[in-house]
Amino acid sequence: MSATLSQLRKMQQNGEKITCLTAYDATFAALFADAGVDMLMVGDSLGMVVQGQSSTLPVSVDHIIYHCQNVRRGCGDNMFVIADMPFMAYAEPEQALHNAARLMQEGKANMVKMEGGSYLSETFSLLSRQGIPICAHLGLQPQSVNKIGGFKLQGKDEAQAQRIIDDALALQDSGADMLVLECVPATLGQALTERLSMAVIGIGAGPACDGQVLVCYDMLGISRMHLPRFVKNFMPQKGNVRDAVEAFVRAVKSGEFPAPEHGY
Repeated sequence: MSATLSQLRKMQQNGEKITCLTAYDATFAALFADAGVDMLMVGDSLGMVVQGQSSTLPVSVDHIIYHCQNVRRGCGDNMFVIADMPFMAYAEPEQALHNAARLMQEGKANMVKMEGGSYLSETFSLLSRQGIPICAHLGLQPQSVNKIGGFKLQGKDEAQAQRIIDDALALQDSGADMLVLECVPATLGQALTERLSMAVIGIGAGPACDGQVLVCYDMLGISRMHLPRFVKNFMPQKGNVRDAVEAFVRAVKSGEFPAPEHGY
């Protein structure tokens, strides 16, 4: 288990794949930590899989803090926890700084994640100067689902791909420490992983990424929603949650997951 950003960077530099699952409560957080997951993400996906919302938009900072506190109690201090900054929680740099501080002070998160491109450069710079680790999120951005017209592949043509590359480089220059890259062609995932110095954590971005993340309910096959192509249900062959999570960790570490059928 990796407790610090420097340990995760060392894994990246050594070519060891980084594993990540979303977690929203103490019980799952403890199980995931014991099963060898490297880091946990308290995602605003909780709006859909926990609250039963149709999108992530209704999730508030207070919701994320509450679930972060539960997760931290479950996994203990020696687990790296990423907290999502929810919709409209970082529209202005000072607002972002205030909410990120709350997620770290009250929620005990190690890092905050924000969706968006180079227009967030000023915000990233401000948070980075204050010692706040930042994860960028590019490709499919669920908080922008109403703008982009649904949950669909991003970066599928050369112009779109170049915009994502440019955004990633700009955010890295502005202080981003990690990137979650969602639902893009595998070729773009590989290009970004090779070009960026920060770790790229893929979710539907191909096998070349430095690590992989999935929504825990998806990889356990208990989500009520339509599952995208990049999801694999690890439960059927294992029969219990711990064995399924351990199988996910082994599959990511070995490069078995994601397989070609999970990519674009």
